[in-house]
Amino acid sequence: MPMQMGFRWYGEGNDKIKLSDIRQIPGVSTIVWALHDKMPGEIWQPEEIKKVIDQITAAGFNGEVVESVNVHDDIKIGLPTRGAYIDNYIQTIRNLAPFGVKVICYNFMPIFDWTRSDLFHPVGDGSTALYYQKDMIQDDPKQMADYVMSFTEKYHMTFPGWEPERMAKLDELFEKYKDVTKEKLWANFKYFLERLMPVCHETGIKMAVHMDDPPWDIFGLPRLLIDAESIDRFLQMVDDPYNCLTLCSGSLNANSSNDVAAIVRKHADRIAFAHIRNVKHFPNGDFSEASHRDCDGETGILDILRAYHDAGWEGYIRPDHGRHLWDEKPGNVRPGYGLYDRALGIMYMLGAWDLMDKEAEAK
Repeated sequence: MPMQMGFRWYGEGNDKIKLSDIRQIPGVSTIVWALHDKMPGEIWQPEEIKKVIDQITAAGFNGEVVESVNVHDDIKIGLPTRGAYIDNYIQTIRNLAPFGVKVICYNFMPIFDWTRSDLFHPVGDGSTALYYQKDMIQDDPKQMADYVMSFTEKYHMTFPGWEPERMAKLDELFEKYKDVTKEKLWANFKYFLERLMPVCHETGIKMAVHMDDPPWDIFGLPRLLIDAESIDRFLQMVDDPYNCLTLCSGSLNANSSNDVAAIVRKHADRIAFAHIRNVKHFPNGDFSEASHRDCDGETGILDILRAYHDAGWEGYIRPDHGRHLWDEKPGNVRPGYGLYDRALGIMYMLGAWDLMDKEAEAK
């Protein structure tokens, strides 16, 4: 299977972007989707899955990648109730298989998913982008949570990992996680994956974990997948071809010492899904997301793409968070997931890939 270009879509009634808009972007074959009204721990029912898959296939795409089936906090904490939630997760995997799903992207981050301090930070050219201001994400998680939730409530947009029902119990969640050390989280992660691997072999679906974003502990909560060493540990911990990575260049490169291209070269055979995102760093530790053009950030987009190409990599790839361009502003665009910059990113990625194909043919 050659590399397949994807585009994340949040579904009818939940995304201003239509499938017909995405159809006009050359080279896109895969819609990366999810049931965004489902809470972590709930079973995805076949009729719910079929409704979305029918929409995707009718528009001329495949729906082979799901992002995400979120993991219930009780599994991460290791509570006695985790067994029932893992059973539900297994049933969801089985329900997805008949509809052609090949990869499930997920994360194992405690409480919060991605973390940013500004969803529409001015870049300087008239566009805006997601921004991380280090000194704002220190001691008070409620301030950040209130900011993100105020946006979701005002504009009626769901954010995976920021479910209002969970955020309303923030104090309770922090209390539950207070004794969860990094090593305990690793142990709970291993338990979860070892329960899942038999059904992954049965269904042919790969579990592809997303890196922690940002790649360091926040608010006293441990983060696991933060660098090359932790990725090595993860892959060795459950050494199975169905235990894979969603390798996110932007998440890893929020720490500028991470060499994403080197990780690709080492683990290409275990990367089921790739996110291509560019990051611009500032001396004080802040960072902004940038266009996918290599020189607009410090992530090394071209080196990363060449690493995939040199490895003969076959998997799914998508442009990750883009800037908000032209008429995209709060209320008519999901933060990080506008149409225009991600479309530009796809053409940049495919242009680089096409050139590398021609170089290889000429040798």
